[in-house]
Amino acid sequence: MKNDLQLETLRHSTAHVMAAAVCRIYDNVLLDIGPSTDDGFYYDFDMPQRLTPDDFPAIEAEMAKIVAEDLPFERIEVSRDEATKMLAGQKYKIERLADIPEGEAISFYKCGTFFDLCRGPHVESTGKLRAFKLLSVAGSYYRGKETNPMLQRINGTAFTNDKQLGLYLKQIEEAKLRDHRKLGKELDLFSMHEEVGPGLIHWHPKGARIRSLIEDFWRQEHFRNGYELLYTPHVGKANLWQTSGHLDFYKEGMYAPMEIDKSDYYVKPMNCPFHINIYKSDIRSYRDLPLRWAELGTVYRYEKAGVLHGLLRVRGFTQDDAHIFCTPEQIEDEIKEVLRFSTFIWKTFGFESITAYLSTRPEKAVGDPARWEQATVSLESALKASGLPYEVDEGGGAFYGPKIDLKIKDAIGREWQMSTIQFDFNLPDRFDLSYIGEDGEKHRPYMVHRALFGSIERFFGILVEHYSGAFPAWLAPEQVRVLPLSEDQLDAAADMVVELRKQDIRVTMDHKSGKIGAKIRNAQMDKVPYMLVLGAKEIEAGTVAVRDRTGAQEVITLADFVEKLKTAVQDKA
Repeated sequence: MKNDLQLETLRHSTAHVMAAAVCRIYDNVLLDIGPSTDDGFYYDFDMPQRLTPDDFPAIEAEMAKIVAEDLPFERIEVSRDEATKMLAGQKYKIERLADIPEGEAISFYKCGTFFDLCRGPHVESTGKLRAFKLLSVAGSYYRGKETNPMLQRINGTAFTNDKQLGLYLKQIEEAKLRDHRKLGKELDLFSMHEEVGPGLIHWHPKGARIRSLIEDFWRQEHFRNGYELLYTPHVGKANLWQTSGHLDFYKEGMYAPMEIDKSDYYVKPMNCPFHINIYKSDIRSYRDLPLRWAELGTVYRYEKAGVLHGLLRVRGFTQDDAHIFCTPEQIEDEIKEVLRFSTFIWKTFGFESITAYLSTRPEKAVGDPARWEQATVSLESALKASGLPYEVDEGGGAFYGPKIDLKIKDAIGREWQMSTIQFDFNLPDRFDLSYIGEDGEKHRPYMVHRALFGSIERFFGILVEHYSGAFPAWLAPEQVRVLPLSEDQLDAAADMVVELRKQDIRVTMDHKSGKIGAKIRNAQMDKVPYMLVLGAKEIEAGTVAVRDRTGAQEVITLADFVEKLKTAVQDKA
């Protein structure tokens, strides 16, 4: 955590140096904020000039000069009146000043002639900032509100040394090649259409095939692990969302209601209230628990247009949602099992590096503190038993319960937050859930929200980038492509396709005229795992020339190839 804080401080200090450089180069610059981020830093500007990446070399050169000057970062505390005078003409900063509560210290940080309203901390001097790079510039609404002025946000990154920076920049270049939006178009997996609306995904046949394979595996494994599946409506009456608290706390993320039979209905942003109503449809005994209910439920949430991003941030998506209702005595074993199940799922899809984050009770929380304590102890005990590396975020839990988040690293080392295991003391109280205990009295069940993928759309986007579109045989939408050497082999190739489909193999045939080299290149571009080249010689010998997408080749019988492919699929390879 100390190293994280040091890097955060370094990046925030670099943001100040960038702002100082911009103010040296350009006139009439209005400043907003410049925080550090998980990957670097940014600063928001309002200025007459429209910046582009072509301006970055000049800004970076000026930043290098400021670094070479080794200017100290000086903290200055002033009164509110003094701060207002110092910020004369800087309207955004004056508004930010008004956000500082009365009685709280007002501080500036100064390096050379540049000063900025800031709580800090910062590095000792600008000379400590050696490895940085400006990455992009984009529009950003002031305070994130679309009715506010559009500012220009310069994004950059910084590290403690050039080697770390170089590795990160290499990762960025690799990420561009793996971008799921680019590969989604090239491989014909999915699309979005303005006439339908932003953030709403259209799954093409190949993408839908992969999604179907993911969902089939998900369902099969949930049944094997003691879950039952639910299907619930896409809309619910306003009073449902009032009881759940969504209309009080989440209304800005919900779509406007539709009137049906003189009642307001909302498209669901979450599945939880429906699962709770199924629980309430009968009297539950301690003998019935635990109940593990899962659903691939499509929900709709309003996201601002500026934050929509391919499949990673959308407005309509399918959650792989599950809820566990259990007794206090059962909770620790249930969490252990969820962690085991989650780890199994992630490793099956090729993600080996998994880290857990435990978030504990915040200052403002609902529910009995004793239940919070038991829940938190259960979560940590389960984490220790799982063997997963984990960190504790003290006070970082939601107001309604502690949670575990699982983060995975992909093939190029990027970390993604995916699975969540979330206690909820709020909804069982709001909906007055109960079970009859061994003593014949009513008791409140423990309720756990659990999502493995988070959403099918986001998971699919990450999966595309993890494999760079070259899915393993068990997930590939097209496992095999038959390539007849000439028109003379078309009939035999068509018969082979029929035979392979009988074996439940996903196969197509390239029936176009052209040289075999071009057909092989096309199949490789489409990232097909196996190509079967069929010529007169192979037909006569009863064999096929098998070529995989790496270029490895062998000549074997069709039966041997089928066995080889089925073994790969069985092994999830």
